[in-house]
Amino acid sequence: MEPEAAQQAIPSYLIYETLNGKPLYRKGYKDVLAKRKTPGEIMGCTDLQAIIVSNLYAYIGNNTNRKAYWVVTNKPGFHMPLGDNLVNDIAFYQKDKVTIKGKFFDVAPKVVLEVDSKVDLEAFPAMEQDYVYQKTQAMLDFGTERVIWITTQSRNVLVATQGESWITVDWDTTVPVLDDVTLNVAAILTEEGVL
Repeated sequence: MEPEAAQQAIPSYLIYETLNGKPLYRKGYKDVLAKRKTPGEIMGCTDLQAIIVSNLYAYIGNNTNRKAYWVVTNKPGFHMPLGDNLVNDIAFYQKDKVTIKGKFFDVAPKVVLEVDSKVDLEAFPAMEQDYVYQKTQAMLDFGTERVIWITTQSRNVLVATQGESWITVDWDTTVPVLDDVTLNVAAILTEEGVL
């Protein structure tokens, strides 16, 4: 850690989520501490990430049984054991398992879709890969049935399903999401004029 970051307390608004009992800071938090950036400059996502999440949410929302599932976005948070708090880009919750309380969800989402990572990866030896694997495993251990990661730079999709081998495929491969809903990232982005 840079000396300037180590010498000052890190404000809670720079924590993105808590995993395995440790705070994970937002990408760019050191620039905020060094006053090279404002908090607002690191809070959002890129235009490509926003477009992908928006288009996937619209597609999935139109193809999911909305009577059975809440399909949520906008960084829904959920509390896990040991004080871990995670957020997701898109999450599916079974309506009959959720009690709306105006707080973080306290049950596991059935399925999660993530687009890129938004944390400072310094704490992970293999950087993004370790973060993705640790967060995915934590969600599966908590009861999430499937976690799907979409990476914009490599244009890959990682699908981790309870009790199955994890697979990584290209964007143009159709992958299962939930029930009979499937997802082909390249096809959706091509149709929307992104690719």
